[in-house]
Amino acid sequence: MHPARLFIVCGLPGSGKTTRALELTERFGALRMSVDDWMEQLGVDIWDERSRARIERIQRDLTADLLRVGASVVVEWGTWARSERDELLAIARGAGAFAHLELLDPPLDVLWDRVRHRGREQIAGSRAIRRADLEEWATVIDRPSAEEFAAYDPCPPIGAGDRPGSPAYPYGSWRPDHVPCPDGRHSCRRP
Repeated sequence: MHPARLFIVCGLPGSGKTTRALELTERFGALRMSVDDWMEQLGVDIWDERSRARIERIQRDLTADLLRVGASVVVEWGTWARSERDELLAIARGAGAFAHLELLDPPLDVLWDRVRHRGREQIAGSRAIRRADLEEWATVIDRPSAEEFAAYDPCPPIGAGDRPGSPAYPYGSWRPDHVPCPDGRHSCRRP
């Protein structure tokens, strides 16, 4: 059995969080925490901030429980605020789990193109994301600094942590718009 890991996937809508989270769940046998998915399944408008906050709290508590029993978890809420990421890091450390942080930060034009084509928010919400929303959110997101990345664990070496029979994750083959930290790799230390 591989050690418990918390993967925090940070980014704006359209940055590739869900795609990356699904890759991580497959590679590490992790459970994925997606507030948007839960809201959609419950029939709650994804623009309902009160419900979003309640579901995030439930998922945060569930993440803590899962890490304590040795399960790996991928959080893909976006985690725009450092305080959110710090809280998740503390949960992982308290459970004795590894913690990994990824920032997916493609240019605004890429975000806008992806969001327009997927249309998820219009299907599961009362309206679509507008370009003006992305422009505003791009100024609000607290992108992790090199100092923050240094608090997290490095990626496991190729092949380590994969489920038996799964191919190793190709850590060196990321697209340039999906580099998780300034030096092009995960960073941090073991708990």
